[in-house]
Amino acid sequence: MYIYSFEKLEVWVEAKELSKNIYLTTKQFPDDEKFGLTSQLKRASISICSNIAEGSARKTNKDKAHFTVMAFSSAVEVLNQIIIAHDLKFINEIEYKTLRLQIESITNKLNALRNYQINK
Repeated sequence: MYIYSFEKLEVWVEAKELSKNIYLTTKQFPDDEKFGLTSQLKRASISICSNIAEGSARKTNKDKAHFTVMAFSSAVEVLNQIIIAHDLKFINEIEYKTLRLQIESITNKLNALRNYQINK
């Protein structure tokens, strides 16, 4: 089976893992949040790895960098939403710190990837 270039990126692997963790974490959210914070968190987390994948298929480095920036923006959106989920006591301190550390790693790698794409 062919392996696409984005599948080889450590940042994509981490973003995919974050999405999985977000899906598992939001299962415990209140039912009345199904179309609110739960939905937003799922969509934003999927957007991170999706933008990395989509950007990898672009021809120019400028275009690739644009999608990397979009992935970074989605990661910051997820961070904002987990802060709110923590404040609302939807997630505990350990879950919050674990997710936050994942996001920190992803955003650091996205910054490095963007810098590489821009300076290439």
